[in-house]
Amino acid sequence: MNKHLLIVEDNADLASLIALHVQDIGCTSDIAADGGKAMRLFEKNDYDLIILDIMLPVMDGIEVCKKVRSLGPYVPIMMLTSKTSEIDRVEGLEVGADDYITKPFSIPELLARIKAQFRSVDALAKGKNQVGDTIKLGDLSLGLDTRQVVIAGHQVELTAREFDLLVYFAQHPGQVFTRTQLLDHVWGYQFEGYEHTVNTHINRLRIKIEQDAANPEYILTVWGVGYKFGGNKT
Repeated sequence: MNKHLLIVEDNADLASLIALHVQDIGCTSDIAADGGKAMRLFEKNDYDLIILDIMLPVMDGIEVCKKVRSLGPYVPIMMLTSKTSEIDRVEGLEVGADDYITKPFSIPELLARIKAQFRSVDALAKGKNQVGDTIKLGDLSLGLDTRQVVIAGHQVELTAREFDLLVYFAQHPGQVFTRTQLLDHVWGYQFEGYEHTVNTHINRLRIKIEQDAANPEYILTVWGVGYKFGGNKT
């Protein structure tokens, strides 16, 4: 796979364990035990993915994520947290994290999530090389070649995962998906307990693309089942 990771974790044993196991999928890694060192490494090196703990000395993971996103170029960020409240996960996603995983976690799950991030980035790169493929749904236009979203003439900024989720819905109008199915098809993994990841991304998408997020016309809730896309594809 030949990917280079930045592991930001102040628990030395856990950081070393992650570094050891990512070698199994062809990844090398650097380790930072605090947010300050993480930023110094990020500014000096090119990374394919950052594994970022939230609770860190010097600078916490939220601040590191903000700084990484302000500097660019884009690199996927997976946040680690020992907290269980949804507000912590939402905060990480709001500042630009692509995914999160709650401690304790299994190594097979972590590796699956890492590979899913790489697949998403590969799809993003492939999409930039495509030509002229557009989905139009009323006032909503999805440029698969440019990965741009335009609503009523105004461009909307989405994260890579938000865009992938919206495209998947738009390509299957009217079809109902459970949260587990969306995790499998869009995120590339199925793990019990991570359905809140889907909820959070859908809530953020609604805020960005719906005229009234409380009464959506595109991404509809099917109570007791999951979600479906209500727009008409043209």
